[in-house]
Amino acid sequence: MKKGLTGNLDVYYPQVVGQRNAWLGGDGDAWERGPYWIDGLLPLAYILKDKALIEKVQPWIEWTLNNQREDGYMGPPVLSEKPATEFGLQKEPREDWWPRMVMLKVLQQYYQATADERVVSFLTRYFRYQLNQLPQKPVDHWSFWGNKRAADNLMVVYWLYNITGEAFLLDLGNLLYKQAFPFTAVFLNDYTRRVDGTDHLYPQNAANKYPYRQDLVDRLHVGQWQSFHCVNLAQGIKTPVIYYQQEHDPGYLAAVRKAFNDIDFFHGQAQGMYGGDEALHGASPTQGVEFCSVVEMMFSLESMLPVTADVSMADRLEKIAFNALPTQATDDFMYRQYFQTANQVLITRATRNFFEEESHKGTDLCFGLLTGYPCCTANMHQGWPKFVQNLWYSTPDNGVAALVYGPSSVNVKVGDGTMVKITEETNYPFDETIRFIIETPKALEFPFHLRIPAWADKPVIKVNGQQWDVNMKPGAILQLNGIWKNGDLIELSLPMKIRISRWESSSAAVERGPLVYALKIEEEWKKVEATDHFGPYYEVYPKSPWNYGLLKGAVNDPEKGFEVIKGNAGSGYPWTAATAPVLIKTKARRIPSWQLYNNAAGPLPNTMMPVEVEETVPVTLIPYGSSTLRIAQFPVVK
Repeated sequence: MKKGLTGNLDVYYPQVVGQRNAWLGGDGDAWERGPYWIDGLLPLAYILKDKALIEKVQPWIEWTLNNQREDGYMGPPVLSEKPATEFGLQKEPREDWWPRMVMLKVLQQYYQATADERVVSFLTRYFRYQLNQLPQKPVDHWSFWGNKRAADNLMVVYWLYNITGEAFLLDLGNLLYKQAFPFTAVFLNDYTRRVDGTDHLYPQNAANKYPYRQDLVDRLHVGQWQSFHCVNLAQGIKTPVIYYQQEHDPGYLAAVRKAFNDIDFFHGQAQGMYGGDEALHGASPTQGVEFCSVVEMMFSLESMLPVTADVSMADRLEKIAFNALPTQATDDFMYRQYFQTANQVLITRATRNFFEEESHKGTDLCFGLLTGYPCCTANMHQGWPKFVQNLWYSTPDNGVAALVYGPSSVNVKVGDGTMVKITEETNYPFDETIRFIIETPKALEFPFHLRIPAWADKPVIKVNGQQWDVNMKPGAILQLNGIWKNGDLIELSLPMKIRISRWESSSAAVERGPLVYALKIEEEWKKVEATDHFGPYYEVYPKSPWNYGLLKGAVNDPEKGFEVIKGNAGSGYPWTAATAPVLIKTKARRIPSWQLYNNAAGPLPNTMMPVEVEETVPVTLIPYGSSTLRIAQFPVVK
């Protein structure tokens, strides 16, 4: 990322994030894309302790901190160039709340990295300005983005409250939540449609209990939220949980759990995301998944996990991070897709069953700098750095929790306040073993919390080589209590059995641990030097067959039907077909009638009826994140 677009976006995209950007005091773009980039570049710079990247970030911070208006407003003004009727924008100087929400996240991370006290006083003034202005100019006064994404604002308000204790921040929190889109009420479906077609709110249901905006709910009926804009959903889904910190009602948590269940049922894909090529678009494995949705859903899960300690959120976070995230950018992080799909067998500039096809001119799947829509070019950078930020947690019992796994180390105060270092050595998610090495200046008593994923089959915990007899319930958090000494070794084994999950049209996905596995397809990459602003970009063509169905016998008995082949999981970059550390061998049959349709894999064959198939042949599956072309949701044949 440092050598690719993240570290050099100002070089490759100067017309937007270069020196003329308004967040640097220039006369250029004053919208979201500059802050989007810094929202990923800043944590990368400080995680790497990279002086050059820190110097690249600092002018954005300094201009913002040094140009606050006397009334507390921050950032450059935005002049609307669109009529008042388009997207509800006002024909006036548009000091839109939305792009400032992104910069709030940037300033929060900057303070966490540097403890620069200017941030605290700056945000205090800005939030007082918001409390004064929002009654007249609510979060969606200038554009609708603000009410869907208000949780990004709200969470920084609560973060500042935990530092300063200023009571007005809780008043602001209530106001922001009440002006935001009513996610809690909508997720709970606590309204229904009368026979005459009008909405009816049941008195006993949650819409009367939780704050909601009647003007927004009036335009909805049961299930209609599922035509939501894909990125708004990824960002907004955390709203009830963020507000739960102020109003401790379990209904807010229940709303989000129900939302995830509904998303999976109506729109889910095997890699942990959902069909959403702009609006939500169903569960077909050829519907697009926007890159912005991937990184924003990860951040929402990372924001909800420390509030809820809900293991299912950590499981979902890892599934997205280890499957959807790595495949959507090239290995050198110089090109990206606007959309990916679970069944992706041809990447060309062509019309497909996506929204926005007309304006994007068929480039949505192509790997480029500006293919599809450029928002992802600026926003994709937060994925990996924020994932690294959220591996470790302090706990209220003066302990430490490892809730998301990956090779890392952490310095944390535990027990009586002593600073200890814990190093996590692992080739997870490819390998089953995770080792934690404790470095402490003295023997110290503190609890060590470890997440046991829901998929883990008979996990084992050892301390200094001795197995501990503890209750290790999958889908829960294990608490290890002990007096820890320097050099103590905790070893967690999470056996990864082959599992089969079922998706749209009875398709089957092969899973092992947090990874989904996809058909390995030989690829031919072609660079296109387009004459319009979308180029250059890459197309990818299949050089081997893709239209295979898995055998019913293997799906019904995966331990016998699939063979796991382990390579060297620590040998280098794992997210390519050539270097994938784990392969799965199985047998399959080609389905001749399953062909391309609308420049994508055709609708999944209905294998409940007799389907002509060819002879059984061996095939290889690789991790989804290591693939570019793939079938991840297979038909099942006899």
